[in-house]
Amino acid sequence: MPAMTTVFIATGNAHKVEEIRMVLGGPGRLILSQRDAPVRLEPEETGSTFRENARIKALTWATYLAMEVCNLGVQWVLADDSGLEVDALKGAPGVHSARFAALDTGRPGNSPDGENNAKLLRLMAGVAPVLRTARFRCALALTPVLAGADAAAMASATLEFDGTCDGRLLDQPSGAGGFGYDPLFVPEGFDRPFAELGVDVKNRLSHRARALAALGARWDSGLIVPTGRRP
Repeated sequence: MPAMTTVFIATGNAHKVEEIRMVLGGPGRLILSQRDAPVRLEPEETGSTFRENARIKALTWATYLAMEVCNLGVQWVLADDSGLEVDALKGAPGVHSARFAALDTGRPGNSPDGENNAKLLRLMAGVAPVLRTARFRCALALTPVLAGADAAAMASATLEFDGTCDGRLLDQPSGAGGFGYDPLFVPEGFDRPFAELGVDVKNRLSHRARALAALGARWDSGLIVPTGRRP
């Protein structure tokens, strides 16, 4: 029987944890999340790209979990940073997707999905359907948890994976499923938004699913070797 590999998902977003668990989980992999940790770390996402922010989150948690008193048996930390890029808005909201509405008020933390969607609709009012193109983008950072190693060593061993999903934006929300901008985003090849397509379709087509598929393929090929704790 292969050894169990324990992966910690560095997000407090329960929807993301469930998506990742459904795609990446399976025999030989134990998926943990912030619910399993005794603390809740909130690293400041100062990066200008999704990749930079994913690395910040992964390394923050890997450094914490590498400490003897904190280790949960975790071998890898997986962090996601993702968002929506709208062509008519020159790539906005981008890395600010989760707190898009809060940018106007200076309010700390992420904004409710409804407020983000409402702001996006205001900014897109009057934009012709042919110009309402957009894409979801996801960056994953997979960082090994190495007891006794410094942050630089873990950072240098971090692996990165990307995924995108192209589509277009509706002029009003539709559907009760999903989260974030799912009620507005229609993926290419479909005539309904993610919020109506259901979890099975989203977990096959989404930006996060594609990044996870790239990670999973590399893992299944044996090119990602489970890390061990240093003596």
